[in-house]
Amino acid sequence: MNTILTEKLSYVSGYRENRQALANFILTHEAYFPELLEHCFSNEENYSHKACWVTELVCKGKLTWLFPHLDFFLIKLPSLKNDSSIRPLAKVCELLCESYFIKKDPKTMSQLKDAHLEKLAEINFDWLISNVKVATKAYAMHCLFLLGKKYHWIYPELKHTLEQGFAHHSAAYKARARHILKKI
Repeated sequence: MNTILTEKLSYVSGYRENRQALANFILTHEAYFPELLEHCFSNEENYSHKACWVTELVCKGKLTWLFPHLDFFLIKLPSLKNDSSIRPLAKVCELLCESYFIKKDPKTMSQLKDAHLEKLAEINFDWLISNVKVATKAYAMHCLFLLGKKYHWIYPELKHTLEQGFAHHSAAYKARARHILKKI
């Protein structure tokens, strides 16, 4: 892809202001959002993780823009291997779950079908048991806690998985796991 967006992504750095500047550009030019998502899953070393960083910020502002792309997003999500790409999209999953279960947003509730929610549960369990960074695991725990309000089979599995993970993870993981376990 050799486009205006590709060029703009090449200048994105880890600085929040820098990522936010491109997110603001996308937020004023919605037509670039589908291309941004394509970059997320392109596995282009120089652009993929940057696109994911920006996608998180765009979704914080306009989560509804993701709805027409939910199938693509959820099918491609498990293909990500780079922690710098996974963490921001795990946050997007959390935004979806919070919008559905906490805010009970009518648009979100009408767009997220059972198949989407089940795929979210599968993806988040995969992250919880795989070798990803603790921030991704924390988002996964929260998503699974929220999904467990609808799918009662999740809580016993989540409890078992979190308890097994205690011996192998950091203090941050343990703190979040204790917090989730208290709520279950």
